[in-house]
Parts: sequence; structure tokens; C-alpha cells
Amino acid sequence: MDTDITIIGAGVIGLAIGERLSANFSNLFIIEKHPTFGQETSSRNSEVIHAGIYYPQGSLKATLCVEGKALLYEYCRKHDIPYNNCGKLIVATNPEEVKVIEGIRETALKNGVDLEVKEKDEISVLEPNIFAMKALYSPTTGIVDTHSLMKQFETVIINNGGQIAYGSEVTGIKKLSDGYEINVLDADKQYFSFTTRLLINSAGLTADKISEMTGIVDEKLAIHFCKGEYFRVNPPKNRLIKRLIYPVPHHNMEGIGIHVTIDMAGGVKLGPDVTYLKSKEYDYRVTASKQEAFWRSARKFLPFLEYDDITAEMAGIRPKTQKEGYPIRDFYIMEESERGYRGFINLVGMESPGLTSCLAIGNYINNLVINIK
Repeated sequence: MDTDITIIGAGVIGLAIGERLSANFSNLFIIEKHPTFGQETSSRNSEVIHAGIYYPQGSLKATLCVEGKALLYEYCRKHDIPYNNCGKLIVATNPEEVKVIEGIRETALKNGVDLEVKEKDEISVLEPNIFAMKALYSPTTGIVDTHSLMKQFETVIINNGGQIAYGSEVTGIKKLSDGYEINVLDADKQYFSFTTRLLINSAGLTADKISEMTGIVDEKLAIHFCKGEYFRVNPPKNRLIKRLIYPVPHHNMEGIGIHVTIDMAGGVKLGPDVTYLKSKEYDYRVTASKQEAFWRSARKFLPFLEYDDITAEMAGIRPKTQKEGYPIRDFYIMEESERGYRGFINLVGMESPGLTSCLAIGNYINNLVINIK
């Protein structure tokens, strides 16, 4: 075999896996089709460190988020990666939502996350400029500089002897008796192939295609492109918010509503919304005509917000295995020996809370690698 372990995809999850495995396997190779790391979902998101509030008890999303959150804060402190443990409020703006947030708190408690119930007077102390009848406060939610985090992962991988091939796209995968042959189109538009003992699919938006290249055809692993758009709150109104402010989540957790997030530079974003795309087009256009809908949605809990206080900013795409209108789906993380693909580790549908969970996912994959017979 030319290499011991190959990871397809250098988003935050692929890099976190590489960071973990490169400590034990120097003969590690990462393939990324873009010119540098994190060019898709990893760089087009809210950069939130989630607490683990909404996910079904016992799911990978719940367990890896709660574990990953603690690991991520520790990692940021150790490596001087910018972060802000700012906390988050989930706000109820009418009597129906007040009833719903109790159920949210119960789900969070099952996941080992304790949320504080805040009444109107307590909310006004934390965030005097918002409107809420009642709220849940999550003290462990925060934000992180995702680019700095990925850069640190990349540095560790290279220092440990791992290699990253940017501008290189996988065009074919062949199963061998003792590993896999990978065909690649490199940055110079030249084709080459190499062999690997273990193959890890962390290809994000194209993870289902990589899985199919390997030989696994499973409709349940089909990825649906789910676009989310963001609008920015213009100065000076951005200074009126100090924390993340979330509405009550959507039915089936397709999204968690147009919420308010802050960033490390003091900026404030509204979004993302939820739009399932009809095709797998990398459509990062922001629809300016959505300004009215964003404003009206956010104004329910940001009464100070005027229509002209927001401007279109960016869009991202979530790699969902959950179809539109269907119940929430868990991460799919599997060593595929049972399907006849020993040594192939498949990660599909790695949407939120993938960023928060990335270090826990790295540990999870490391354990799978150790236990491959």
C-alpha cells in the first residue's frame, strides 16, 4: 500500500480526524478538491459552539456535540484559537412558544445539558434590547474562529508527517483485497492513482458520491442540498446584542429558525433560513428580496430593528440526509465491513453540530480505526 490512511475532504471534520490520527499514523494522506481547506460548509456557517440542546437522546449528534463542546473549548484555550463563550438565549415571544420551551429544556436535560429558565426581568438584565416573554439560557454555547481552528489542525497534521493534497479531486475508487485504489485528478489536471489501506470519507456535500464510487449505493445516504442565507445587522445596531439569540426551533429540526449570532469581530448576523435546493448546485447567491422576511422574523425579538438596518451577506449549504418535511436524521458514521468494505469509514450527513463535534468525531474515528480487524 502507498499509504496507510487516506481522508477525502479537508473541511473542519476531515482535518480534525487527520489531526487525531496523525498522532499515531504518520503515513496519512488527505485529498481536497479545493485550493485550500474548508471552502464549503466549514467556512459558510454561524461558527457556533453548540451546547447539545435539541438532538434526540442517545443520538450521535447529541453525544458527540456534548463531548465535542468541552474538547473544543479546551483545544481553543490550549492553542490560543479565538473563541467567545458568550452564551445563548432561546426566546419565547408568545404564549404558545412559552409552552414549547419547557419541552426543549427536557430534551436538553436528557442530553446532560442544563438550561436556565429566565423570566422577563432576568432577560432584560442579560439583553436589555430584546423582547421575550420567557427564555432558556445556555451558558455553554459560544462561537469560535473556524478558520484559525482549521489552520491549527492543518499545522498539526503536517508537523506529524501527514500530507495534504489540495486542488485534487477523486474521480474513482476501486476496492482491493487489502485496501483501496484511489484515482485522482490533481491541480495540474493530471490523473494519477495510489493505494491506501484505510479510506475515510469526509467529503461533506459530496460524501454520498464518494460512498457510491466505493461501491455503496444506499438511498438513505443521499445528500440533499439545503441552503441557508444570512443578513448582517449594520452598525451601530450590532452593538445592541452581546449573545446569541435563538427563536423556538422549526418543526422536525430542518433548521432552528432565523437566529442572531455574533462573531469574533463584534459583527451580528441574522440567519440562516432553510431552502432545499432542487438540484445539487453550489448556489451561494443571497436573495436580496428576502430582506423583508428576515427583518420581520427577527423583529419579533429585536424590536429596535428597522428594515434598513440589515443587508445581505452570505449563504451556505448544509449536507442533509434528511429530506424536506421528514424527521431529523442523525450523523451517519460507519466502518463499512458489514457491507463488505472493510477499512472504509463513511461519514455522511455531517451538518450541524459537525463543527462543535469535530474533535469528538476525531476520537470516534480513531476508535473505529483501532478496532478494524
